[in-house]
Amino acid sequence: MSSPEVSAEVQQPDGVATNEPNPQEATEVAPSPPAAEILNNKSSKPTSPSVASARSPVPNMALNVTPKEQEFTNAKSYLLTASTNSNINLYDHLSRVLTKVLDERPVNVVDVFEDISKNVKKSKFSPDFDTILNKVDKTTEVALAESQKSLFERNQDEGEHEGGGEDEVETPLPNLPELMNYFEQGGVGISREETIRIFLALKQLVDNYPLQTCRFWGKILGTEKNYIVAEVEYREGEEEEEEEEEHDGDEDMEKDEEEGEGEEHEEDDTPKPDFKPPPVIPKEDNHTGANKKLFFVCNEPGKAWTKLPPVTPAQIVCARQIKKFFTGRLDAPIISYPPFPGNEINYLRAQIARISAGTQISPLGFYQFDEEEEEEEEEGARDTFIENPDYEGIPVKDLVDPSLANWVHHAQHILPQGRCSWFNPIQPQEDDFEDEEDEEEREEPDEPEPEVGPPVLTPISEDVEIESTPPWTARLSSTLVPQYAIAMMQSNLWPGAYAFGTEK
Repeated sequence: MSSPEVSAEVQQPDGVATNEPNPQEATEVAPSPPAAEILNNKSSKPTSPSVASARSPVPNMALNVTPKEQEFTNAKSYLLTASTNSNINLYDHLSRVLTKVLDERPVNVVDVFEDISKNVKKSKFSPDFDTILNKVDKTTEVALAESQKSLFERNQDEGEHEGGGEDEVETPLPNLPELMNYFEQGGVGISREETIRIFLALKQLVDNYPLQTCRFWGKILGTEKNYIVAEVEYREGEEEEEEEEEHDGDEDMEKDEEEGEGEEHEEDDTPKPDFKPPPVIPKEDNHTGANKKLFFVCNEPGKAWTKLPPVTPAQIVCARQIKKFFTGRLDAPIISYPPFPGNEINYLRAQIARISAGTQISPLGFYQFDEEEEEEEEEGARDTFIENPDYEGIPVKDLVDPSLANWVHHAQHILPQGRCSWFNPIQPQEDDFEDEEDEEEREEPDEPEPEVGPPVLTPISEDVEIESTPPWTARLSSTLVPQYAIAMMQSNLWPGAYAFGTEK
């Protein structure tokens, strides 16, 4: 409890103004009340304003700073703290923003305050490179744009043809936008922007090579890059020069191998086993069988086209036994078992041959055999055909018939041997046995049975099912407006392979 004297001094309203003690004397004479008295004083009646001011905190006499000033100083020092990322403090930034606002005085400043703040930050940005030298942007988008820049440049020859006249020059360039429009109706295909870029890339291919035909074969996806594939045929006589160069290189390699083997025979006299590996099945000549067409690939439109080498039977046989993802690099090794004879460029060519043989189809009657060549090819299988000039078209309803009797294969079937035409691996060789006695003792091997596959223009209804899955699925592009729909054929053996058909 407090003393009566202290309570009397606090509760006297009349003597406060006239008998107010000196603050210094009060501190010297009156002792500080105990904690209990202070708590009791808090519960007493409210004091007058003059008494409250007398009880306000005493300023710091050493620094001569009030608590309010101290708080202001702490807040300002916090705002002046620079960021560790941009080396900018909030105090200076707000000063610049407010200065910019007052100088420009924009309308509805509260709505654009964030944009002004961003612009002020951008103006204070300092790059970490020398501004005298131009910084080269090495992003993939810029590199791709530079490679595709040539697609949109016109050749001088085109200007001459346009200014020259009315005669239109025949070109093997396909009308890719029109074809992709049909696939788009069926819900498949590529984007329109990519269609135009591929179309211009095919134009570059036609301009740089003497081609008779050119067709967009398709697009194969890879883990790193993709492949854009073009199927072409050279003009007559134009490919002979390239073939001669390839043959010259192969002959030089064979000579080097024979010389190396001759040196080994001279040096090494140790006995060798009598085992002889099975004969190598030769590849089919160009323009025949699996090598009937040539293929060019590139990773992106605008980049250089690369010609794929001819495919060999060993590569096709091994490609049937392995499953590998494409990387998008033609020189990538194929690590598999059984070992694949070649790199990714050879594996890609083998898979293209397999896909083409199984998925290239056409409506019944669109192609026909040439009557002049029928007599010449009576002994062997016919592999050439021409377009039927009298083809009138098949109704779309018949093209999507589940029997699939109105569609035929127009690509040759690849035999288990890896060729379209069977090759007899057992050929008589006189150099195998030096003595006549050995020739008498040897046993003649059994003649292998020739492999036979379905002929060209065989209906797809005869395709074999795989694990009770039909090889093809036929459907209309639209069931809501069937009178304007087209027939879509989807391969279940090679997902991603499609064909369309119209009544025209």
